[in-house]
Amino acid sequence: MITFEPFPKLARLSRGCVITEKLDGTNAQIIIKKLQPTYDRADELYFDIPTGDHFKLAGDLSVGDLYMVAAGSRTRLIAPGKTTDNYGFAAWVYDNADELVKLGEGRHFGEWYGQGIQRTYGLTEKRFALFDTHKWPEMRPRPACVSVVPVLHRGEFTSDAITAAMDNLGLFGSTAVPGYMNPEGIVVYHEQAKVSFKKTFDDKHKEAA
Repeated sequence: MITFEPFPKLARLSRGCVITEKLDGTNAQIIIKKLQPTYDRADELYFDIPTGDHFKLAGDLSVGDLYMVAAGSRTRLIAPGKTTDNYGFAAWVYDNADELVKLGEGRHFGEWYGQGIQRTYGLTEKRFALFDTHKWPEMRPRPACVSVVPVLHRGEFTSDAITAAMDNLGLFGSTAVPGYMNPEGIVVYHEQAKVSFKKTFDDKHKEAA
C-alpha cells in the first residue's frame, strides 16, 4: 500500500543560535528519578525500592523525598568499581548524589573533563559541565559541584559569529579553564532546527586526511 509522506518543513537559517565552547573530555549523563512513596497498614511511608548496583539512593527518606541517581557514558549505564566506569564519573556521581538531586528529575547531559581525560586542560581534578545552557543560565542556582559549558555567543546564526567565537578561543584560550591555550573548538546549537554542530581547530587536518 502506498501512503503519503509530506516533505519536512525547512528551518530558517537566519534564526537564533547559541555557540558554546566544546570541551575535550568524555560525554556523560546523570539520570535522576524520584521514587513515589506509598503508605503501609501502619500509615507509615513505604518505598518499593528496586534492586541493583546501577543507582544510588539520595534524598530525605523521613519526608518521602527519595531519588534514584544513576550515571551513564555515551553508550551505557555505568557504576563505580566496574571496568566500564567512565574515568571515575560514576564514582563521582555516587559520592555527590545528595547534591546532584538539585538538578531535578530527568537526564542531564554534559562533559566530564580534566585530569587524565583527553586534553586534561592542565587540571589536577575532574569537572562536569552541563550542555543545556537554556535550562541552566548563569543566574539559575545549581549544584555546587557542576558547571555549564561557557556561552561564547547568543544571537542570530551567522558565519561572522562562528568566526568570531573561533578567533577569540584561538587568541585568548579556553573560557572554561582560563589560561589553557589549546581549546578544542565550539558547538553551535541552531534554535529553530534544534540541531547542534561542532567545529574544531583540527577540522582542516581531518578533512585532508
